[in-house]
Amino acid sequence: MTVGQRIAQKRKELGLSQEALGDKLGVSRQSIYKWESDSALPEVEKLITLSKLFGVSVGWLLGVEEPVPAPANSGELTETQLKMVEEIVSRYLSAQPKPDPQRQRRFFRRGAVVFAALFCACFFAIFSLFQRLDRMDQQYNNLQNSVNNVQSSVNSQINGISSRVEEILKSQNDLTAEYGTESVHTTRTNTILFSVYAVPKTYVDGMSVEFSVENGTGGSSVVQGTPGFNQKYSGELSCQLTDSIDLSVVFIYPDGTRQTQLLEHYDSLYSESLPGVDLETHHLMYMETPDGSAVLKDIYFSTRTTYGKYPGNYGDSITPPEVKDIRVGLFKNKRLLAWAEPCEKPDSFHGFEDRKFYRLPDMTVTLTASDQLEVAALVTDTYGRQFVVQDIPYVLDEDAQNLTWPDNFDTDTDPAHWQFN
Repeated sequence: MTVGQRIAQKRKELGLSQEALGDKLGVSRQSIYKWESDSALPEVEKLITLSKLFGVSVGWLLGVEEPVPAPANSGELTETQLKMVEEIVSRYLSAQPKPDPQRQRRFFRRGAVVFAALFCACFFAIFSLFQRLDRMDQQYNNLQNSVNNVQSSVNSQINGISSRVEEILKSQNDLTAEYGTESVHTTRTNTILFSVYAVPKTYVDGMSVEFSVENGTGGSSVVQGTPGFNQKYSGELSCQLTDSIDLSVVFIYPDGTRQTQLLEHYDSLYSESLPGVDLETHHLMYMETPDGSAVLKDIYFSTRTTYGKYPGNYGDSITPPEVKDIRVGLFKNKRLLAWAEPCEKPDSFHGFEDRKFYRLPDMTVTLTASDQLEVAALVTDTYGRQFVVQDIPYVLDEDAQNLTWPDNFDTDTDPAHWQFN
């Protein structure tokens, strides 16, 4: 198992959702998701907290040590063996001469003195050894801290130098002395309006300015910049809201020369405007799949929703997007197998008060080594936009005997890539 799979296993054994585990650790649900999908590793202090919470060692979480299996033979003697030992001891003792009481007492006194001396010597030797080990451990920790401090200082200096060099190079290559961009508001039709301005570093009489926007899907528009005080050109332009938007300025000189500079790149504006849906699958991980067949019975899914947030200062003219409809289903290679029906929270679930539950119809699914079993939700928001929320998929393990997570996977939020019939 990977580190993420071990964390997910222990979390589900405790009956915790990803969000609940995040609350205990003081991190977001997205952080838990990244850990469990092996796209990120927990920090050292979080690993220590996880090990205490789960009752396992850090080494087990990291996969560098395994639980010690119980020996096949505990070392205890059978009843027959005990009887044989008793018989041997009895015969040996009966063959020995009767001991002399005075000699025996002298022997025991001498033995007690020798034993006490040996005990004291061993005690002080062990005590001295532990003291030396403690000092060595402290010296190692101090050395490790010193190395970490030096490494952190060096990294900080390198990052500072890199940032400074990048700023110098950027300022040397900039065509603008000053510029600014701002998302003004977004409409219900997913059109976003930007306000932009730019001041040319080198102003030439008779020059003009254009502002352009591209949204990564072929949509673009251009507006003429309006000149203002101190050679400041400004304008407003709009485009369809997407997750990749570039705003640029074009300086046009009297001789027809055109020079372009990227002003700002906006990332994930569309995704961040969608309402959030947290989808979680229960009781599928490590399910037995003899001959690649998974018998799905009493399988539940749960969701939790949040508001979306449109970029810009739209005030009361538009309300934040909300979830209007959500359908949760089981898919095989992105093809629908069955929709899950909304239901009450099962009695076996504790907590999860802010989540809605769905029950999958009982069924049997046959998988091959190349198949993926996916739990996904088709979500429609109050502005008619549809998108897919996908939980971590499941695949057969190497022996085709259990469901597990793949080593890596890509989420796909585009409904056009899924089959819902």
